[in-house]
Amino acid sequence: MSARGSDVVVVGAGVVGAACALALADAGLSVALVEAREPPPWQAAERDLRVFAFAPDNAALLDALQVWPRVLAARAHPYRRMHVWDAAGGAPLVFDADALGRRELGWIVENRLLIDRLWSRLPAAGVEILCPAKVAGFDQDDTGVRLRLDDGRLVRARLAVAADGAASALRRLADIEVDTHDYGQRGVVAYVRSERPHDDTAWQRFLPGGPLAVLPCSEALASIVWSLPEAEAGRLLDEDEDAFNEALARALDRRLGAMRLASSRAAFPLRRQLASTQQHGRLLLVGDAAHAVHPLAGQGVNLGLRDVAALRASVLDAARRQSAFDHPVRLAHWARTRRSDNTVSALAFEQINRIYSTDAPVPTLLRRPLLGIAGGLPPLTRALWRHAAGL
Repeated sequence: MSARGSDVVVVGAGVVGAACALALADAGLSVALVEAREPPPWQAAERDLRVFAFAPDNAALLDALQVWPRVLAARAHPYRRMHVWDAAGGAPLVFDADALGRRELGWIVENRLLIDRLWSRLPAAGVEILCPAKVAGFDQDDTGVRLRLDDGRLVRARLAVAADGAASALRRLADIEVDTHDYGQRGVVAYVRSERPHDDTAWQRFLPGGPLAVLPCSEALASIVWSLPEAEAGRLLDEDEDAFNEALARALDRRLGAMRLASSRAAFPLRRQLASTQQHGRLLLVGDAAHAVHPLAGQGVNLGLRDVAALRASVLDAARRQSAFDHPVRLAHWARTRRSDNTVSALAFEQINRIYSTDAPVPTLLRRPLLGIAGGLPPLTRALWRHAAGL
């Protein structure tokens, strides 16, 4: 990189990092993007086990960046309803697109597809891609940041953004502390086919060991995200297909009839992690580098992209006001607002998981009517959905 550097250097080019680089370049800044490895091309024949329940506000962000139409043209399945119920009993909580005046509530999208379509837009947007490269050193002063890469290159910029995941190397180099809570659970993921149609519905059942979500991915295919205690997750991963299929159908209360695996199975550890701040001088943290949350509400990538959308809005506002996009007061305002929202969301998901992932008599009796009460009050149902959708 030239000695003059860039306005912003983004470290990490997953969904959130690539979107951040593209969004800031689209807002008129010069952007460099540092990534350890180039992602493999997306292939339609190979479905990614990692999928997201993509919210409307983030679809609008990617649409503004000329990415969302490319995602829809490839593969993104809309879901029109959400059906949430408790194994302990009580009425369900149902969100319906028709009742909310929407064509859909959101879309189920593969991680690798999003990354592929975001990367395809980076060169045209003028983003300088430094790949393969890792950050080996970091320092900053009042005027800018300096990143030393593992190949010896020195990257200078007015602002750095850490988007390099929950184990963020840049966050560690900046000595930013994190608060971590291990749930003692693993999320089991796979693709499945069901005896009965899923009806473009995202199904979620709260069980004593953790929630089970079944997300529609095509007319005949769904993705599961099953939160389980570690020992139970390991046992189910080792079960033969017939035993796993039966356990899954039983866990879903046979709402979709018999279930059948349509892919391999995998699992990932579940924990909540919050950085002590999303701003350290001229370093900002976005996505999992700042906040990792329980997957029960499907909000992980959505929260990360809301970090990006808020940062893009701040840069555009600075341009309108003819002020510095990296003024300390502006950066601090962005960081406070985003950390507040992310912290509230992370702790709310944690409490929901704690309340519903137990079969103890007292919490079970107390929680039983809650979903039904929320579902029986249309204004509350609409407010809950609008918050999840970022609207």
